[in-house]
Amino acid sequence: MDKNSKDIIYWTLFIHGEWNIHLAATTDGLCYAGPNNAPFEELDEWAKKRLPAFRLVEDRSVLEPYADELIAYMDGKRQAFTMPVDLHGTPFQQSVWMALQEIPFGETVSYSDIAERIQKPKSVRAVGAAIGANPLLITVPCHRVIGKNGKLTGFRGGLEMKKQLLELEK
Repeated sequence: MDKNSKDIIYWTLFIHGEWNIHLAATTDGLCYAGPNNAPFEELDEWAKKRLPAFRLVEDRSVLEPYADELIAYMDGKRQAFTMPVDLHGTPFQQSVWMALQEIPFGETVSYSDIAERIQKPKSVRAVGAAIGANPLLITVPCHRVIGKNGKLTGFRGGLEMKKQLLELEK
């Protein structure tokens, strides 16, 4: 990384088996892991909205440590991530994303469980919106949040990706 890297978002296309995911990181940590098979434009739009002063630079080597942890997770050799993350959102979104990171591997919770955990029990819809805005799929495990009735509900990466991730954790 060069000395002017404070305003750079490094990115790469992570490819592992059936997975094709755009990953991006700042010098502070992983900031984006997109849906499987999503176009680069989705990352580009997110970057323009969340970090407009930054520029995207493709650099596989910067993202290698993050990719290594994802590969270990996808291969069933890792249950928790130790990589630094750099989440950009409102204070409310940040609190929801922190709560997501506390859901144990292989377990699921409901949206109302998350609302309770952040001590905003009446904010279930806002919690759902914050989960939908989670920029770090897989590593901030929003796939572990399901409907109160036990059904799979919305997921930014699509229900098929959510189902695959939950299967991986069984």
